[in-house]
Amino acid sequence: MGRHLGATCKMCRREGGKLFLKGEKCYSEKCPVARRSYAPGQHGKLPIRASEYQIRLREKQKARRIYGLGEGQFAKYFEGAARRKGDTGEKLMQSLERRLDNVIYRFGFATSRQAARQMVRNGGIQINEKKVNIPSFEVKVDDKVKVAPKMAALAKASLEKFPDRVVPAWVSLTGEAEGKILTLPKREDIDVSLEVNLIVEYYSR
Repeated sequence: MGRHLGATCKMCRREGGKLFLKGEKCYSEKCPVARRSYAPGQHGKLPIRASEYQIRLREKQKARRIYGLGEGQFAKYFEGAARRKGDTGEKLMQSLERRLDNVIYRFGFATSRQAARQMVRNGGIQINEKKVNIPSFEVKVDDKVKVAPKMAALAKASLEKFPDRVVPAWVSLTGEAEGKILTLPKREDIDVSLEVNLIVEYYSR
């Protein structure tokens, strides 16, 4: 993904809701979305009558920002999902959820996907006892995910900050800093507020 140089929270405001990009801040009173729920900019408070195209574009942009992907990256995920048998929207969400940085976030080992990405890039994650430092690595069923000793303290701190975080049904914590992929994620197990059908319609236009 191209490096985003602007304020991260402006992306949430632009999409009209929390995308949980800043970890702990998103759950606090300091969250800009809670204080200013309108879009950024001098015209942010003005009502906008969105076209059908804009509605679909914004949903695609929202998904892209949630998972921290560039335009080209996201398009490739959609192309891959479209080539596979079955519901394209569900296949797209499965691929996005199975990214290693997202999996680390889902386990609760990092407070945000960006923090999880840093853990992966810094060599702090092992898959089946082998180091993997590629955030886009897609986990498979029965894969064992483990935080390396040098990052274990960070994972423990993250888990302690959010003790009530619910781990999705398709993964399972098997230790203090390790877990296992039980099955492929189903749409009902993914707590991301996206209308995936709009994304499919955007790319199918």
